[in-house]
Amino acid sequence: MRAIVSVSDKLGVASFTKELVKLGFEVFSTGGTKKSLVESGVPVKGVSEITGFPEILDGRVKTLHPAVHGGLLAKRNFESHMKELQDNDIQPIDMVVVNLYPFVQTVSKEGVTLDTALENIDIGGPTMIRAAAKNFPSVLVVVDPADYPIVLEQLKNGEVGMADRQRLAQKAFQ
Repeated sequence: MRAIVSVSDKLGVASFTKELVKLGFEVFSTGGTKKSLVESGVPVKGVSEITGFPEILDGRVKTLHPAVHGGLLAKRNFESHMKELQDNDIQPIDMVVVNLYPFVQTVSKEGVTLDTALENIDIGGPTMIRAAAKNFPSVLVVVDPADYPIVLEQLKNGEVGMADRQRLAQKAFQ
């Protein structure tokens, strides 16, 4: 099982991902999240190990790649989708743990510059969230640290049920 973890709010993410690793997840991450996880002793790989491509443009492009989005969007019960993944050496991704830059908070601050505001517009995060939510029967999407305990409890008991998968996907659009 594979999870991509890329969060602005790092509260609880290290302990959550440590538990994911214990459950057999291979964890991939980007930039500051990867650095934070490594510092917390979490075995984590860079998303570039999925894409075969480095983060570019000062981190503006990290996850926007067919190897990420193919792994998220492939319908696991469609033989043709799974064959396309295999033909293109793409592995399915089973979970996305993403929360976004605090754009509204940032641009609401007095004296914020246009450059600062622009750098707080997240592109890859919302794209992964929507891809995972679109394929919620196969991909868990976790956008709220408050859901970490529920997700872990259900994973430890076997799997996250369809009703909770749908609830998590709906939360992704709020």
